[in-house]
Amino acid sequence: MIHSKEQNNWLVIVNPNAGNGKGEKDWDIISSLLKKEEILFTVKFTERKGHAIKLTQEAISAGIRKIITVGGDGTLNEVVNGVYTNNTCPATDIVLSLIPVGTGNDWGRMFGIPLDYAKAVKIIREDKIMLHDVGLVSFYNGNEKNNRYFINIAGLGFESVVVKKTNYQKDNGHGGKLIYFYNLLTSLLSYKNNLAEITIDGELKHANVFSINIGNGRYCGGGMRQTPYALPDDGLLDVTVINGMGKFEIIRNLKILYDGTILKHPKIEGYRCKNIKVNSGSTLYIEADGESLGHTPAEFSIIPSGINIVYGTRIIQ
Repeated sequence: MIHSKEQNNWLVIVNPNAGNGKGEKDWDIISSLLKKEEILFTVKFTERKGHAIKLTQEAISAGIRKIITVGGDGTLNEVVNGVYTNNTCPATDIVLSLIPVGTGNDWGRMFGIPLDYAKAVKIIREDKIMLHDVGLVSFYNGNEKNNRYFINIAGLGFESVVVKKTNYQKDNGHGGKLIYFYNLLTSLLSYKNNLAEITIDGELKHANVFSINIGNGRYCGGGMRQTPYALPDDGLLDVTVINGMGKFEIIRNLKILYDGTILKHPKIEGYRCKNIKVNSGSTLYIEADGESLGHTPAEFSIIPSGINIVYGTRIIQ
């Protein structure tokens, strides 16, 4: 039982399956490093998909206000959703930190949080805190409307197809850094663009969508830079629309997904906004922070200064 008097201690939420089992395998090393740095903590292990949401809600109800995630971007996403669905305190009362053991480390990459556990723990010890915006997406599963919060990047279209395949393989014990790239290439063979209406802060646009990325952060898919100028604390969402590009053109231009020059391509459009709505003729599927969700119609909005996070380095422009 976590008591309210312990609210200055950290709760560590460990996903034992993250990084092909590294969460469980490396926990003894990580816990020793936390103790060495005299970081007081209790620990809970997730037992199933979505469990980190419940663990977060219960911990906040019991008085915890500081949470370390030991896992990947998906586990962090669950913790953020647990924070935002708690009934005890405002989300801005909570501080989040990350020790990455997943394969992507896309959110951590933006804040200089390394895969080296000792260095990641030292960042927590240094306790540099900033307010971070939080994204919110509403979407559908069949006729049922749902909401999901996200801290890094959401994607529609091709991006979500790749994420869905990757998550299926991870759930069946087939992870690794090259899985996402392999799925990206193989999914290109069958994927078709979709006509969509995109409303950006009230302005209607039409596009033949290959993919749409909506970012608080700059990295996704294990280092791709699809929203290369996004800032986590400017109160805005960065939007990248790949419009009318065929599969062979995408293959020829794969490097721009990684080198930060994506917005220089004439068929790729970039926007900054507070709200974006997407309606499509054929169904466009959605992912957020690497978690497969539902489908269009969808609406994305931003919660400025939505949560406190511990960072190593900070991007200011």
